[in-house]
Amino acid sequence: MEDDGSKKKTCNHIILVHGACHGAWCWYKLSTLLTSAGYRVTVPDLAAAGIDERRLEDVPTFADYSKPLLEIVESLPADERVILVGHSLGGMNIALAAEMFPEKVAAAVFLAASMPDCTAAPSYVCFKKPPSDLMDTQIKFYGDEEKRLSSILFGPQFLELKLYQLCPPEDLTLAKTLVRATSRFRYELLNRPPFTSDRYGSVDRAYIVCEQDLTIPEQHQRWMIENYPVKEVKTIKAADHMPMLSAPKELCQCLMDIASKYS
Repeated sequence: MEDDGSKKKTCNHIILVHGACHGAWCWYKLSTLLTSAGYRVTVPDLAAAGIDERRLEDVPTFADYSKPLLEIVESLPADERVILVGHSLGGMNIALAAEMFPEKVAAAVFLAASMPDCTAAPSYVCFKKPPSDLMDTQIKFYGDEEKRLSSILFGPQFLELKLYQLCPPEDLTLAKTLVRATSRFRYELLNRPPFTSDRYGSVDRAYIVCEQDLTIPEQHQRWMIENYPVKEVKTIKAADHMPMLSAPKELCQCLMDIASKYS
């Protein structure tokens, strides 16, 4: 008997987008689990991140920083849609991709991530977060003074106590070896017009809350959800800010549950 096409097909292509100072490398556990479960997984390095050879000076705008992701989404076949997963600052990257290519995004999943709305500048959700003790994190200004470009690089102490506190020690060692400075794009995101309701706002969104997150605390994650409600909220109780490393199996299940609802 032939399939009449009435059964909804699960979206099986997932793109994982890393956060500040990180790269594709931080997804190694989760991408393995998802691939083993039959999903097609794409894990890009954003510009001047991971093993991407560009320097910070080569990526003066947030669109430049997001270019590897945007090129992947733009190149998708006309009949293919993907699940975008953005972690931390990566929430802004997937929001931009959804704004530019809403027809190619089955769902945008914010993982302990900054989630902008459609009424305020993107940076609004960042400024609402309680100030965090940055400890040995380095913030530096660079480039043309008029562009107000600054970079951030998480220090070893900050990584250990604020980001990776529940992760296996070998993952912390890996992070200390591989993190790179990331432009903060603070001035640009402060002055950028809001994302639009008919493009980014038209894409289904889900949020995965990490209850033990010390970098974007649970309270702030839930405030962002209240500020701009999503279709679905998942919670991982024993996850720090790096759930792909501290709770990869639980995160994998959350993403499979979400992906099963979109095509």
